[in-house]
Amino acid sequence: MSERLDDTEPYFIGIFCFEGGIKIIALGFAFHKGSYLRNGWNVMDFVVVLTGILATVGSDFDLRTLRAVRVLRPLKLVSGIPSLQVVLKSIMKAMVPLLQIGLLLFFAILMFAIIGVEFYMGKFHTTCFNLDTGERAAAFPCGTEAPARMCPNGTECTEYWIGPNYGITNFDNILFAVLTVFQCITMEGWVDILYNANDASGNTWNWLYFIPLIIIGSFFMLNLVLGVLSG
Repeated sequence: MSERLDDTEPYFIGIFCFEGGIKIIALGFAFHKGSYLRNGWNVMDFVVVLTGILATVGSDFDLRTLRAVRVLRPLKLVSGIPSLQVVLKSIMKAMVPLLQIGLLLFFAILMFAIIGVEFYMGKFHTTCFNLDTGERAAAFPCGTEAPARMCPNGTECTEYWIGPNYGITNFDNILFAVLTVFQCITMEGWVDILYNANDASGNTWNWLYFIPLIIIGSFFMLNLVLGVLSG
């Protein structure tokens, strides 16, 4: 399939060259107002066509990096549809406010990650092991005293278990804590993380950490992004 697509390359280059040539004849190239290269979308089209020609003609040279410009070809569709141009221009204008909101969101994630490290460091690596065989007998964190989740008879709550989600979900260091907090604010599986925290340390106070995390991080911070784009 890749070879067949490469065989179609000259045909697409020919179509793009024909289109660019018509625009240049109609508008002029670059030396007066309203000419071809005075429009940003036409500049993008010109770069796509030029790099395509170089990558095709210069096949004897190592021009594989030029082929990466092929990813711009779908944007040629945007240059012909004004409504899509409005959307892209709106996103570009919103980049600076989005950067500010992103920094605010990052600081909120970092704050909750630091609190999580203080509360739950190492808590997700204890689980129930069989007393006779020493094999792991459960797939959840446990505790040694109530109100944490206790192990059934014949098993003992001890280390070492890699943890939930193959060891990815934990608060052992700031990097994994940031990743876990980010998962929570996306609301993808955050309830399972709450249940794991309840199993490890009891369900008395954990809601004081996770409920504000969802309200501030998900309901408020992430919706600020939508507010900026809407504005």
